[in-house]
Amino acid sequence: MRLPPASAQDRSLPAAAEVADSYLEVAQRASLLLRRHMKKTARKGIWFPSEEFELAKAYMDLSARLLTSPYRLAQTQMAMMRDHIQLWQQTTLRRMGLPFHSVVSPDAHDTRFDDQAWEDNFLFDFIKQSYLITARHLHQTVASAASLDETTQHGVNTLTRQYVDALSPTNFALTNPEVLRETVNSKGKNLLKGLKHLLKDLAAGDQQGLPRSHDRGGLRLGADLASTPGKVIYQNELLQLIQYQAAGSHQHRKPLLIVPPWINKYYVFDLGESNSFVRWASEQGFTTFIISWVDPDQRLAQKGFADYLVDGVLAAIDAVEQATGEKQIDLVAYCLGGTLLMATLAWMAAQRDTRAASATFLGTLIDFSEPGELATLAATAAPAAKKTARARDRHSAALASTYQMLHANDLIWSFVVDTYLLGKDRFPLEQLHWNSDSTRMPTALHQFYVENFYQANKLCQPGGVALAGVDIDISRVKLPCYFLATIEDHIAPWKSAYRGAQLPGGARRFVLGGSGHLAGTINPPAARRHGYWTNDTTPLPEKADDFLSSATRHHGSWWTDWQKWLLAQAEANTLVVARQPGERALKVIEDAPGSYAAGRSDPPAAG
Repeated sequence: MRLPPASAQDRSLPAAAEVADSYLEVAQRASLLLRRHMKKTARKGIWFPSEEFELAKAYMDLSARLLTSPYRLAQTQMAMMRDHIQLWQQTTLRRMGLPFHSVVSPDAHDTRFDDQAWEDNFLFDFIKQSYLITARHLHQTVASAASLDETTQHGVNTLTRQYVDALSPTNFALTNPEVLRETVNSKGKNLLKGLKHLLKDLAAGDQQGLPRSHDRGGLRLGADLASTPGKVIYQNELLQLIQYQAAGSHQHRKPLLIVPPWINKYYVFDLGESNSFVRWASEQGFTTFIISWVDPDQRLAQKGFADYLVDGVLAAIDAVEQATGEKQIDLVAYCLGGTLLMATLAWMAAQRDTRAASATFLGTLIDFSEPGELATLAATAAPAAKKTARARDRHSAALASTYQMLHANDLIWSFVVDTYLLGKDRFPLEQLHWNSDSTRMPTALHQFYVENFYQANKLCQPGGVALAGVDIDISRVKLPCYFLATIEDHIAPWKSAYRGAQLPGGARRFVLGGSGHLAGTINPPAARRHGYWTNDTTPLPEKADDFLSSATRHHGSWWTDWQKWLLAQAEANTLVVARQPGERALKVIEDAPGSYAAGRSDPPAAG
């Protein structure tokens, strides 16, 4: 039977001969560029991570487990074959002009296949569905392997997802309709320009092999990023404390102290004017402080978790008290900073220190029984921390790249397509700039965190760890606590965060945000994105699934929900004349963002 002529959408794509001519010319010119690049880099050494053997062992274990159940493996293969046969049948019906339906569709939040050709052109629709079918069955096969230990299972799940993401047809020039159109329209200039970007990145010596998906030179700290007006008013060898200038004539009596994670710079809370949490909080009338952690060198290698508790959070609380004269402080912490804050609050409870009025935990793990995909990296963290200083720096870089790897489609492959295939000019991106602006971790801190929390899950056990002479028991924490998790978070899975929210002994509010670890947290009200779920059942349902099944979905940002919650706490609505940095006991040292954030090795002396 003769097939009907191609549709108008099909004709909008370039002809095969045009594509072939364009790619031939690109290949010839690219060959010359590559030869020049190879001559320049021939004498440079290339570093390969040492964990390949561990990864190979994990996949060998997976293969062995799958082969122990040949019937189940055969069932999986037959199911995938049936889906592919059905896809072929539906594609044939489509080409014959008969009614048809899709066998599989991308998830609603998957933006890789937004180009209309993926839907309108039968060939690209076939490629898309074939990929999605294979990816789904591959994930199911890996996830269903029986008797794998938890670390191995996390490892193969994470790496399989990264492998599947990398093989998406959107990442290749010949199977991406947008790249095909641009290649013909520009006569291949897009690919040549993209190749130059790639060679430039390779020459820069990125040892992790990740694309340089942003232009670090395009953003300036203190101008484009971390630009909310503020002053450094206190510092020690681990931190600088920034107090932000008041945005009005009056402020709430209780000051607000933010504890960011120590693996990246603090300005995740001050990315730009439109998405700055600290700017927004100051505008809402909060006297806002934030910790800026130092990028530790070898001199601080023996600083441990207890040091970050005493000389970190507790020292910052002391400084906020001196700067404001207030005995009650509201605290907010993110990711690793939240884990540190919860340990600090348990320490304070044991010491009958009541200065913490409330605590907010954003994307924080306290119960590490199911730590998510970050456990894959944590499994190799302790051995890496014992290596040479050069190896530790490389491992710190690996930690900084983890966020990108766990969100590869959004933070890596989309920029591979834009920069290397479409040849677009680089553009600065605030979140990626922050993600790449990583800090090292003291060896002792790194080992303690991984061994006691990720591997042994001792923080949620009463007396499981002792810090600064105190046995830590989270059930002693009685102050009101607000917990935010995000539904697509791979770093702090929301169900794990929910289990941690059950541990403190006081009133608790749990909110589930849309999107992932960073985008779901830095979600300003004006953006009107993502939304969030709440459940006013008291007490909280025991299981996370029960929370979600009876939760209410809200549009907008969790920021406003948190603000209402915080202002509902005792005495929160009392107003005082606006405070300015340096007006009390602690004097101004320098302007924000400060020396520690800027990475200078010679910060000014404390005032």
